[in-house]
Amino acid sequence: MSHATGARRTRHTALQLLSILVAAVVVVPIVFGVLGGFKDNGQLFTNPFGLPDPWIPGNYLDALRSSAFWQQATNSLVIAVASTILVVLVGAMAAYIFARYAFPGRELLFTLFAIGLMFPFAVAILPLFILLREMSLLNNPLGVVLPQAAFGLPITIVILRSFFRGIPAEVEESAVLDGCGPFRFFWRILLPMSRPALGTVSVLAVVGSWNNYLLPLIVFNDSRWWTLPLGVQQFQSQYSADTARILAYVTLAMLPSLICYALAERQLISGLTSGIGK
Repeated sequence: MSHATGARRTRHTALQLLSILVAAVVVVPIVFGVLGGFKDNGQLFTNPFGLPDPWIPGNYLDALRSSAFWQQATNSLVIAVASTILVVLVGAMAAYIFARYAFPGRELLFTLFAIGLMFPFAVAILPLFILLREMSLLNNPLGVVLPQAAFGLPITIVILRSFFRGIPAEVEESAVLDGCGPFRFFWRILLPMSRPALGTVSVLAVVGSWNNYLLPLIVFNDSRWWTLPLGVQQFQSQYSADTARILAYVTLAMLPSLICYALAERQLISGLTSGIGK
């Protein structure tokens, strides 16, 4: 018994150390960027990891006064919201069919969607660019929204199907006895019961869209449609000698996704663990 207890404690300690290491790898660059934005280039060279002395908020204020920054943030927000609504709506309907209906080829078709999780986006760049050009969707937000939704469907369907299958069949049977058809059951009962899973896939879709760089790069030539990742790249090229200013701009650009993760952390974990458990 003591040997087993000692082994469990060793594993627990190892997991704690690993968690601390992973947290440090994630948190340290963020803290460095946030604090670096309050310094000037001289402080970054002489004291890169210390607190700013003095604190210089001008780098952040200049970025916040920039009309280009707010235009790019608005573009990112519109595209992220549209992509999320589309992928969650379509993914939920597809997951409902895969979870609650039996038909020939169901598992094969679901497997094809699941294989999409292993399909690298970069491989599809050239044919996707040609397709969007033929459809006249270049320099059009739909040229980003539609492919993002398509590439987000596999993970959305996998998570929601697992959650939907865990809802007892008795719930649907009771709804049918009360005169509730399949469509009404889906909208009025199934979706409200699936809020944790819906929250999870929504957060994944929003953050994935917000951080997407490659797709907007090939779709948007007009700077009026640039998203924040493209704006960060352009800003970095423009102020390549001013590292502190670049750090401030990058921090502001990633702040919304960090806030989204922080606010939805419990919802995200709850949705993932619920889906796996079910």
